Amino acid sequence: MSQREPISSDRARAGQGAGTALSVDHISKTYPVPFLRLKKMFGRKFKPPVEAVRDVSFAVGEGEIFGLIGPNGAGKTTLTKMIATLIQPTAGQVTVKGFDSVRDDQDVRRNVGLAGAEERSFYWRLTAEQNLLFFARLYGLSGGRAKQRIAELLELLQLGELSRRRFAELSTGNKQRLSVARALLANPPVLLLDEPTRSLDPIAAARMRSTIKSLAQVSGGTGVSPVNHAQDARATPVTVFLTSHNLAEVEELCDRVAIISRGAIRALDTPHNLRATHTDSEQISVTFTAPDAMEVESALRAAFSIQSLTLERGISPDAWVVKFTRKTEDDVLDSVLRVLQQSGCLIRNIESERATLLDVLERYESEESSAKEEGK
Repeated sequence: MSQREPISSDRARAGQGAGTALSVDHISKTYPVPFLRLKKMFGRKFKPPVEAVRDVSFAVGEGEIFGLIGPNGAGKTTLTKMIATLIQPTAGQVTVKGFDSVRDDQDVRRNVGLAGAEERSFYWRLTAEQNLLFFARLYGLSGGRAKQRIAELLELLQLGELSRRRFAELSTGNKQRLSVARALLANPPVLLLDEPTRSLDPIAAARMRSTIKSLAQVSGGTGVSPVNHAQDARATPVTVFLTSHNLAEVEELCDRVAIISRGAIRALDTPHNLRATHTDSEQISVTFTAPDAMEVESALRAAFSIQSLTLERGISPDAWVVKFTRKTEDDVLDSVLRVLQQSGCLIRNIESERATLLDVLERYESEESSAKEEGK
């Protein structure tokens, strides 16, 4: 799977473009114990308040695709809902395009489009097209303009054949795509996508990722200006904030990634830098053909004291694969290739495998669990 190139340090600090589209400043959210006074009065047992998000801060630049990953219950959906003004923070401030999520909540809603992982606000007896038309009217789109916009989105998300089917009859994946279509209705400058490819088949998921990329790269969204603004020729890419459990997808799409665990941000950087910070080693596999593979192995072991070096059969009958671990950017690979060439081998392929975001996430989860155990 191809990955986006590492972005510059300036863009990594504040995203791309001229300004900041989304700012989260020391946000916290604590859910209090319901009916606490009554429970205390009657001597009932109760659990402590739930601290869903703890002192989270980051900024997302114009046109940036920003990812948030973490295990279930880490606070991803709560944070997304606070940005969308569905939940008010207990402390801290969220601003979208300069508008405060609490004080200017209506202005924030005009500038964001939200597609949730579990969407329950559609009308199940209405068709997909009727649902979009209903929400388009709420966004202030007129009849002709709304129908044009809906037609564009149905085509963009490959939902045209399902436009007259009732929402209740749609598959889970198609409901998810319809949720993304609704988020795009008003052509918002900021998109909040909570697991956008959840329940999609591989082909549909690939198309969704392509759509997300195009939104962040192509100016003006898909042709309709934001609500309450005249249609113009602005060249403003869409800013995307997405959460996902598909880490390969996050690596492919996102300029930067934040790792959240137990409500707190544990790391924030480009996917490339997160992997590099996690480990400075990589697994190398060199496929080759040789007159005598055993002599080659002896020559390699005589030249190197690499504990992890192994030699095994390749896929084709005459192919062999030597595998070993090395420090990134050292000269061990060059030395191994030199020994192979001196032994009369023909090099067929070289592959390297470095740490993935899954490795990074598991490391932080392990550290968090260890710290929690020590604190008991």
